[in-house]
Amino acid sequence: MMNGKTILVVEDNAQNRELVSDLLVLAGVRVLMAEDAETALELATREVVDLVLMDVSLPRMDGLEATRQLKGDPATAQLPVVALTAHAMKGDRERILAAGCDGYLTKPIDTRGFSDAVARYLTGGSPPKPA
Repeated sequence: MMNGKTILVVEDNAQNRELVSDLLVLAGVRVLMAEDAETALELATREVVDLVLMDVSLPRMDGLEATRQLKGDPATAQLPVVALTAHAMKGDRERILAAGCDGYLTKPIDTRGFSDAVARYLTGGSPPKPA
């Protein structure tokens, strides 16, 4: 379902980056990685990317500002961006969506359902709402 797709993972934590990458590679995805927003913005404009998984808490520029910049650039405005965040408090969802994210997945990552959730975003859907 995800074979041949390219996902840009923007994550400053090495362990999280490795876990997400491993899960996506097992699902047949080409993974590009960025440790910060600046690198992510450059990769998103230089490479053909099908989806961005964006950590919200990044050094220097946060993931929401990076998302605003991606959505504000005609070259990347249509690129789906899904926040990957530990921010799951009341109001965080609205703040994340208001910044231009097309959805969000929470950390810690549910390794059993992660690939299926990402696949839904790649096909234009969204994962089921948490119970």
